[in-house]
Amino acid sequence: MKVLVTGASGFLGYSIARKLREQKYEVINFSRSHPEKLAAIGVHTITGDLSSPEDIRDLFEKEKFDVVFHVGGKIAMWGDWKDFFSINYLGTKVMLELAKVHGVKKFIYTSSPSVSFGNQDLLGVDETTAYPDKYYSMYAQSKSMAEQEVLKANSEDFLTCALRPHLIFGPGDENLIPRLLNAHRLGKLKRVGDGNNLVDVIYVENAADAHLKAFEKLTWNSGVDGKPFFIGQGPVNLWNFIDQVMEKNDLPKVTKSISFNKAYTIGSIIEAGLKLTGQTKIDPPMTRFVAMQLAKSHYFSHEKAQHDLGWTPKISLEDAINEL
Repeated sequence: MKVLVTGASGFLGYSIARKLREQKYEVINFSRSHPEKLAAIGVHTITGDLSSPEDIRDLFEKEKFDVVFHVGGKIAMWGDWKDFFSINYLGTKVMLELAKVHGVKKFIYTSSPSVSFGNQDLLGVDETTAYPDKYYSMYAQSKSMAEQEVLKANSEDFLTCALRPHLIFGPGDENLIPRLLNAHRLGKLKRVGDGNNLVDVIYVENAADAHLKAFEKLTWNSGVDGKPFFIGQGPVNLWNFIDQVMEKNDLPKVTKSISFNKAYTIGSIIEAGLKLTGQTKIDPPMTRFVAMQLAKSHYFSHEKAQHDLGWTPKISLEDAINEL
């Protein structure tokens, strides 16, 4: 069986590809680069860009796949909407259409819990939660649009599902934990809000296991096909979790703080300034979405994943943090 993993050169994608190789599947990576770590585990790469329909078409003409894990995409808190739209939405839409035409049987999509996040706390909600009327993140909006296309495409001959892993961390992470550590070392990390907000997090190995469980359980009328799944461990107090990570890296706890309203206002001003000047190639220190993510609670029910996927985390949070 031949399996395509988009973005296997990335953090979660690599873990999924490695686990598939351990189960003796033939795995092809589709991404803009081919790191040596993939070659070392026997994963071949076809280079290409998710924003290019021509590259995706060439991919499916070169190889015949049985299963697609669509993990790759653009992750950023700011940028050009055209990039989010072309990579996360249109790239997924083209990938779906060509996968179906070329006989792919299963399509597992890596979504995000941010597709459910508007501007309110999410307290143990499940997958019946509606998409919000307004998004405060271009990333979240583009992922929501793509997820809806994936779930709509489900049929008896072309099975689809979407997984929503939350705040993935672990060895190889180049985004979440490194950004926090770097900000703290520079003296710029501040607790946003009252510090009592609860969130889900997920260790990368557990997130990858959930994807393989979805692959295993994805059959017609199984309760998995055409459905999204929240994947996480928790809830945990976000700032206690961050302090634990700091301690493991020989750094002090986060003692500086800022109110949510002030952080949100700063984020609004920064976004307005960036829009006015047309700056998209920048990583702003604060946005409205980041302020809400750092101050509000966002954790989810995992009952559906446990019941329908048969998934529970194998590695505890304590052990996972020690692995860092």
